[in-house]
Amino acid sequence: MLIDLRTYTLKIGSVRDFLALYAAEGLAVQTAHLGPPLGYYTTEVGELSQVVHLWQYQDAADRERRRAALEADPRWLAYRSKSSVCGHVVRQQNSLLKAVDFAAMGLPGGSGQLISKP
Repeated sequence: MLIDLRTYTLKIGSVRDFLALYAAEGLAVQTAHLGPPLGYYTTEVGELSQVVHLWQYQDAADRERRRAALEADPRWLAYRSKSSVCGHVVRQQNSLLKAVDFAAMGLPGGSGQLISKP
């Protein structure tokens, strides 16, 4: 399993507008190609004005195939163009995370759940 961790740092005060545009014009087309996100979050502590999202793939080839289909979709290109014009994003960071067998969510032997101590 491969997790694509993306962090967008936005202009101060633009998180709400960024999320509204994404929900209205980006989410449906992106999930049509990538499936639903594993998680989609905003930051509350630490570096603020960030949107963090996680996408799950079987492997690098699966990611490459699905992202290529997304990048070829005119609806996605229209959304990205509109999003760029709004100028919300200051910086993007991307990390690809490879699951560890004993702790991977959705894999045998790995619950991915936090264990609380008594």
